[in-house]
Amino acid sequence: MILEEIPSPPLGEFGRIARFFKPLAAGFPGARGLRDDAAVFGVPEGRELVVTTDAMVAGVHFFPDDSPADIAAKLMRSNLSDLAAMGAEPLAYTLVTALPRGLDESWLEGFAAGLGEDQRQFGIALAGGDSVSTTGPITLSVTAFGLVPSGRALPRWGGRPGDRVFVTGTIGDAALGLEIAYGRLDIPDGETRAHLLRRLRRPDPRTTVGPRLIGLASGAMDVSDGLVADLGHLCEESGCAALLRAGTVPLSDSARGAIDGDPVRLALAITGGDDYELLFTAPPSARDALAALAADSGVAITEIGELNPGPPGEVTVLDAAGATLPLARRGWDHF
Repeated sequence: MILEEIPSPPLGEFGRIARFFKPLAAGFPGARGLRDDAAVFGVPEGRELVVTTDAMVAGVHFFPDDSPADIAAKLMRSNLSDLAAMGAEPLAYTLVTALPRGLDESWLEGFAAGLGEDQRQFGIALAGGDSVSTTGPITLSVTAFGLVPSGRALPRWGGRPGDRVFVTGTIGDAALGLEIAYGRLDIPDGETRAHLLRRLRRPDPRTTVGPRLIGLASGAMDVSDGLVADLGHLCEESGCAALLRAGTVPLSDSARGAIDGDPVRLALAITGGDDYELLFTAPPSARDALAALAADSGVAITEIGELNPGPPGEVTVLDAAGATLPLARRGWDHF
């Protein structure tokens, strides 16, 4: 007689919460073990709460067949990058998942494991959230909370003519990685391909740099829609224009090899988005302190341009020869 294995019944909403998400809240007392309808926590004296929300939709922000751990990492890190851009240190986050009814629970297991890995790496914990079913694509949203000294959160609007423009890390890896993922860019070298795809799927939020820009940066934001577009946003809020020298924009060895001198690919790199690097302005007098911060943190900080009087939001991009670089677009726009 052959005994057939009887499949386990689905966990259901509360079973999923208990199995996959309650362990993620164990390190944050304000989550109350996910046993209540809301979290409860205070803010230490002399600190303010910074709150940011980012959402991701399958087919728009990630490929439906991406690893659930990679999806979790990108969701978490895009929010951590927003906190860093305000000078805030991570504290906690809430999570909303809208998932198709037929989604296998192994997907949730991988997703929760990815969140847990990033919680340990970046010092943040789950405070609560909601889970619903959907007949549409997977839709995910995180609201992240961070702490910043009272009155010291970094603004977008603090830049002034004469300030220099700086960026952390490298630009363009994710945009080139997306072209690889779509099959529109053929990169034979496996190591180069892997680096560009990793930067697309797992950006590096600069949480060790952002809080230390307080007192140095005049204006700041992170690069999500593309370097040129986001510099335009910063300038618009600051009421000035900017000059961006494309030849000074920091590129990884992988990006440099993929671009290979092609001006179209260079334009893609500086407009493509998903870099999640910090873009900020600072007076020239801050250069030495920023160099010291880069050396201490191990995160490169590169001067790439300057703010000038001019139409708010206007960004002039020059190539390495000093000629205006033609751009088909400035960056990503959802609408």
